[in-house]
Amino acid sequence: MNAQATEWIDIASLEDIPARGARMVKTREGCVAVFRTAADEVFALDNACPHKKGPLAEGIVHGASVTCPLHNWVISLETGEVQGPDDGQVATYPARVENGRILLDAAFLASRSAA
Repeated sequence: MNAQATEWIDIASLEDIPARGARMVKTREGCVAVFRTAADEVFALDNACPHKKGPLAEGIVHGASVTCPLHNWVISLETGEVQGPDDGQVATYPARVENGRILLDAAFLASRSAA
């Protein structure tokens, strides 16, 4: 048996987040913005834009990016990196969809909150 097995937190149904939408999820380890693309891919990032801490879960999802609602910074959902002329990055979290449910990596969330 693998002692390093990943524990996943079931946070919602995929259908709870509209296509090209997002939700902010509160976990025991903190708040995470969870995004669903038009292709039903799921990504999880810190909810705060590196520029002025804008709420990314309230941003516009396009392709594999989100645009911050405060000052239009575009952030990659895959890497958390700011795209374009601005610099910055937000933390990303392992996320997956299994049987129509969105799951986040519990150990990774815990390690981020302890940092």
